[in-house]
Amino acid sequence: MKMRFRWITVPGTVILLIIVLLTISPFGRKISASGSDLFLKIKVLNDIISIINDYYVEVPDWDEVMEGAYSGLLENLDPHSFYIEKKQLSNINEEFTGKFEGIGIEFDVLDGYITVISPVAGAPAEKAGLMVGDKIVKIEGESSYKIKRENVSKKLRGPKGSSVTVTIRRQGAEDFDVTIIRDEIPLYSVSAAFLMDDSAGYIFVNRFSGTTAEEIRDAMKRLSDEGMKQLVLDLRGNSGGLMDQAVEIADMFIDGRQMIVYTKGRIRGANEEFYSGRFNGFGKLPLVILINRGSASASEIVAGAVQDHDRGLVVGETSFGKGLVQRQYPLRDGSAIRMTVARYYTPSGRLIQRPYDGTMADYFEGFVEENRDSLLAAEDSAKVRPQYQTKKGRVVYGGGGISPDYYVKFERDLSRDTYKLLRHPSLVLFDYTSRTSEKYERYRNRKEKFFEKVEISDGDFESFLEAIQDKEIDVSIEKLKKDSDYLKLLMKAELAREFWGYDEYYKVIRQYDNQVQAAMQYLREASTMIGVANK
Repeated sequence: MKMRFRWITVPGTVILLIIVLLTISPFGRKISASGSDLFLKIKVLNDIISIINDYYVEVPDWDEVMEGAYSGLLENLDPHSFYIEKKQLSNINEEFTGKFEGIGIEFDVLDGYITVISPVAGAPAEKAGLMVGDKIVKIEGESSYKIKRENVSKKLRGPKGSSVTVTIRRQGAEDFDVTIIRDEIPLYSVSAAFLMDDSAGYIFVNRFSGTTAEEIRDAMKRLSDEGMKQLVLDLRGNSGGLMDQAVEIADMFIDGRQMIVYTKGRIRGANEEFYSGRFNGFGKLPLVILINRGSASASEIVAGAVQDHDRGLVVGETSFGKGLVQRQYPLRDGSAIRMTVARYYTPSGRLIQRPYDGTMADYFEGFVEENRDSLLAAEDSAKVRPQYQTKKGRVVYGGGGISPDYYVKFERDLSRDTYKLLRHPSLVLFDYTSRTSEKYERYRNRKEKFFEKVEISDGDFESFLEAIQDKEIDVSIEKLKKDSDYLKLLMKAELAREFWGYDEYYKVIRQYDNQVQAAMQYLREASTMIGVANK
């Protein structure tokens, strides 16, 4: 501690050294040219540090104080630049490799609260019913308001089998508690890959990590061997990741040397162009890409390139609108910063990044609006949004995210009691299905018959309701009965997961997913686009 004080109480020498180094270095000449008062700001910062050190009521914890200053500096650049403490660096790097144990959410700290950007497919948070836009306002009864990003993992991660209770704030509902049982969260990218029918493949991609392209290639080969002739690529809720993986995946579907994305920044090294032509893939495969408001960054690169080249159709909802490129820079104390160095643009010239001139709250305020797409598509909004043209002259819009070729709103009208049941810590649906799966054991080796024949009977559903009453879960049985079709669907999906895994689980779920079913209907038009393009 004394060493720290001695360093801080010689501000004159430190400032003089900084000024000399900045003045004689090329970097110093650049920043002084962009702001003549930069040296004054550095002096003011040093003055503040000295005053705090000499006069604050208690001995300052300089580790905590300076980390707060570092975080504030990065947060004021843009919504996606941030400081990473040394002790959190390994956890941050796990986003793209390895495994960890926790609840499984993609999140950001928005308006002071942990906000769910996307639950990881199959993870405890999704099973507990957490949804896009949910705010975690308390953890174990303690307020999480203005929690540091780097502290979120400390609170939510933990050993497999342990529990954490969070208080959720959801639009249109009173705050409620959810107890989540932690589990291992494998950082795979392809959550599911299967044939929807005899010829239509479906691949659900949850992130862009170091193995995503390889996982998709493996899934494509397997589905092709099974008879796939067309594909729905589901990027809903995919918040992005590694840009090189997005480029490699777009390359699979775009033949020849075609631009996929380009970046523009202030430094020369940030200006890059990325083209297809390296991978001889699936350029003739009819393609529909599904996106929603949780699709961001790398997801938008893939969707934007496919749309601009008229290579396929984009269906769903307008994407998030994150068009900033970050690089991670290590610091001398073992910490790091992840900082925006460029913006990326689709081949037609669209900047996908949404404006962020206001506060962080302004930037995210429309994220969970129910009529977000209607607002973006409103006539006055369309007039001010910049228009671009695809390769074949179709009009597409910039100014914030990828707008789909066909807007399809996700529809699932369930009662609050049903949602309350699904997020109950007893996991009663999973528990009941596991205990009664023996009744359906004869289908374990008859998968096709399972999908064709199995329907959860009214008698089995009544037994399920009795199990709910036995556990004394505070829900309305009558309201659950109104949602019986959906609950029976989940029971069948849980059986499929127990017998075979998540491919089969999602195959059941997606049969009743209106956006996926709409995407299937647009595959014929996607096929026509390929035919016209190849004439």
